[in-house]
Amino acid sequence: MRVAIASDHTAMELRENVAELVRAMGHEVVDLGTNDPSRADYPVYGRAVGEAVASGKVDRGIAICGTGIGISIAANKVPGVRCVVCSEPYSAVLSRQHNDSNVLAFGARVVGDEMAKMITREWLVTEFEGGRHQRRVNQLNALDEGLEIADQVDPLA
Repeated sequence: MRVAIASDHTAMELRENVAELVRAMGHEVVDLGTNDPSRADYPVYGRAVGEAVASGKVDRGIAICGTGIGISIAANKVPGVRCVVCSEPYSAVLSRQHNDSNVLAFGARVVGDEMAKMITREWLVTEFEGGRHQRRVNQLNALDEGLEIADQVDPLA
């Protein structure tokens, strides 16, 4: 599997440690930076990971900033991306099984090195279950395309 990984300046060291784990698991890492410890804007790196995944250049992506929140928002702006912020492995597993998440995000200021590795390991080995979950993933994809989705609820009704 090809895995893109990127971070802002706050998460460079964690990104490098996570990339080592991904390689040790037998996957190819496409490192999208940053490689400069000076200030780096997380939206640039979240978008880069998202575009790499959405274009099919990589199979999955990992995005890391201080909390994981900002970089995940940026990644999720790219149509076709289902980025999830995780602070523990259980959510990472369910995000793969039920939501077919294709980008993982976490925060260097929120999770330590070992927790980040546990989250990453579980996320990479977990497969999408499909079945009853496929309908919802199809609905998420339809939202990316600006289409109506089945059973849509009018929040103003």
